[in-house]
Amino acid sequence: MPIENKTMLITYSDSLGNNLKDLYDNLDKHFGDAVGGVHLLPFFPSTGDRGFAPVDYDEVDQAFGNWEDVKRLGERYYLMFDFMINHISRQSKYYKDYQEKHEESAYKDLFLNWDKFWPENRPTQADEDLIYKRKDRAPKQEITFADGSVENLWNTFGEEQIDLDVTKPVTMDFIRRTIEHLASNGCDLIRLDAFAYAVKKLDTNDFFVEPDIWELLDQVREMAAASGAELLPEIHEHYSIQFKIADHDYYVYDFALPMVTLYTLYSTKVERLTKWLEMSPMKQFTTLDTHDGIGVVDVKDILTDEEIEFASNELYKVGANVKRKYSTAEYNNLDIYQINSTYYSALGDDDAKYFLARLIQAFAPGIPQVYYVGFLAGKNDLELLEATKEGRNINRHYYSNEEIAQEVERPIVKKMLKLFGFRNQSPAFDLEGTIHVEVVDEHTIRITRQNKEQTVTAVADINVKDLSYRVTENDQEIQFD
Repeated sequence: MPIENKTMLITYSDSLGNNLKDLYDNLDKHFGDAVGGVHLLPFFPSTGDRGFAPVDYDEVDQAFGNWEDVKRLGERYYLMFDFMINHISRQSKYYKDYQEKHEESAYKDLFLNWDKFWPENRPTQADEDLIYKRKDRAPKQEITFADGSVENLWNTFGEEQIDLDVTKPVTMDFIRRTIEHLASNGCDLIRLDAFAYAVKKLDTNDFFVEPDIWELLDQVREMAAASGAELLPEIHEHYSIQFKIADHDYYVYDFALPMVTLYTLYSTKVERLTKWLEMSPMKQFTTLDTHDGIGVVDVKDILTDEEIEFASNELYKVGANVKRKYSTAEYNNLDIYQINSTYYSALGDDDAKYFLARLIQAFAPGIPQVYYVGFLAGKNDLELLEATKEGRNINRHYYSNEEIAQEVERPIVKKMLKLFGFRNQSPAFDLEGTIHVEVVDEHTIRITRQNKEQTVTAVADINVKDLSYRVTENDQEIQFD
């Protein structure tokens, strides 16, 4: 179905119940009209990174269900799937074929060879220092072939995630076939995971390399359009890059809103939030939480360095069970620019503050995405964190069917479901409509949304100091309690 201007749930296939059938039943039973779309995090066979090291896009992991279960979801909700355009698992049939046949493999050009990428006597240390890296060493990994020879391949992320060479026809053919397959199985929106790393070029930092990245995006957009799907390029970086992508008429993410909202609720000052909401494009998906940590790099120059430091320190101070070590190498943290916590716990497990954060998100430009833990106002899962020593697992609780039935009875969850149900049905949130944001006083913001025809107006007055709010639609007050 086409993308709708309705709240999108972000979830793993086995996090709201045990599998895709449970997910459908729980959404049907408990979430009502609060959810219009589902971002189904990677559900393919995978060898790492909770699905982000796919072995094959042709199959659904048997533990989750099958393609019929996916299509059933797609009959009721618009769907987003992940496509890892930068990498694939080293356990994939493509990698194994290359390892076995070396230069005779049909897939030898699918992978980016580190040794062949560099001219003679390079890379120098300066070359390696220039690369925008996700780890503290050169992004390469040895491959030992069946014939005994050894070479190096690009490896930006985890050791299971081997980089693809997007300049080669075999790779573009792989991308095309994969997109066609995903779209034929209900995918309406393709999230291009880690796309900014996909283009590597000499004498650059190998991150969002222009103009090459635009050529790649446009090629992939044509492939997606031919199959009836759209793209959402995923990138965590300075907001100006998101704005560039928006200028090319792609959907973008608002990854800055989480920290801007935390800063607003910690400081009780609304000036920064007001400015950000006024700047933000309308063709975007907003987030407060995702399967990763809370992004810090995304708010550079939206908040000052001092304000970012204040918000980060307050998060550790007032957040419930949020400790600095959970975002370090001790807990296998991959990204030093993220803080691991649920959003509810980042606000001290405080219902009133948490509802205001979601109210801000509901009225912000764009379409809200709400992570499954966030929809249930979930606390930090210290048990899972310590059992796995994986920092991001603090925000990846597995909910049983019984737990979900209990959690949706909590007042804060009931209020959120009503809020997003209202947001989904009100014409005031028309993406072709208008938004007006004003500072009422130092602690109070007024957000006005109006549809294109100017027939429906929704207003939210939010006081971030005394935590009061008032919401109206065409001057009629809306209650969420």
